[in-house]
Amino acid sequence: MTNRPLGKTGFGASILGIGDLADRAASLDTCVATLRRAVDFGLNVVDTAPGYENGYSEQIVGAALRGRRDGVFVIDKVDHLDQPVGPQVDQSLTALGMEVVDLFVFHAVSDVPSWDRIAEVAMAELARCQAAGKVRFRGISSHNPEVLRAALVSGLCDLVMFPVGPFVDRRYVDEILPLARQHDVGTVCFKTFGAGKLLGDTTGYNQPLQPRPRGKFSSGGQTPAEEPQLPRLSVADCLHYTLTLDPDVALLGLSFPNEQDAVLQALLEFRPLSREQMEDIRRRAAKAVAGKGACWWNPGAA
Repeated sequence: MTNRPLGKTGFGASILGIGDLADRAASLDTCVATLRRAVDFGLNVVDTAPGYENGYSEQIVGAALRGRRDGVFVIDKVDHLDQPVGPQVDQSLTALGMEVVDLFVFHAVSDVPSWDRIAEVAMAELARCQAAGKVRFRGISSHNPEVLRAALVSGLCDLVMFPVGPFVDRRYVDEILPLARQHDVGTVCFKTFGAGKLLGDTTGYNQPLQPRPRGKFSSGGQTPAEEPQLPRLSVADCLHYTLTLDPDVALLGLSFPNEQDAVLQALLEFRPLSREQMEDIRRRAAKAVAGKGACWWNPGAA
């Protein structure tokens, strides 16, 4: 597992991170074992939030990292942007069973006025949590390039989270990634698989990857007679595209062992793609998302 500096945090982050790992159809013990399996593979960035499965994600992360906290960078969220920050931080620390979280981000900041309010008041509240030793770093997650640009130039963020992948608004890649590097702000990027739209027939997040018969790979557990009817990309297509763009961390949903195995195999096979290969994947990605619902991470896009 390749590690690299995570902005100016001083942390050596794995090139892959573990996204929202919470499925109430699976037992706590199963989810804990799955998360620990990823950490054993060398992934050391773990993302959670209070709102993921109504607290189940934080419960899983806390249980999985009990006794194994050292060397893992834990990201949690301030979900309620219009409420006091301190009580939300305290509630998450209690849910996790931790004294300190590495990074709290303001979750899904959707427009510039919301960011302005955070910059004026909430960031100072989070700074007080830093001073109290409850959190090490501050940042935001957003699906809006204009918000991210304002956050990066403000100097208030140690890390930003945003979409990068074969089907995202080009501003994330052409403007936000370079601007983050310019300001030495860490980048943890999601939507490599387009919320699942690029891998299968789904409107997003409701088709976990499942193995096909004979150990082959599928995105909805289809039998050979139920193969997807719409275009799709492979796990390797998507991951190699994102890794070629080189964010600090590619944050992936790795909720099942077969998902982990497919991603790690693609990582082993990774070589930076040529411009022609990148263009080909972008072209196929545009076809693969068609007819699968809104891509909410692309402002103004259907």
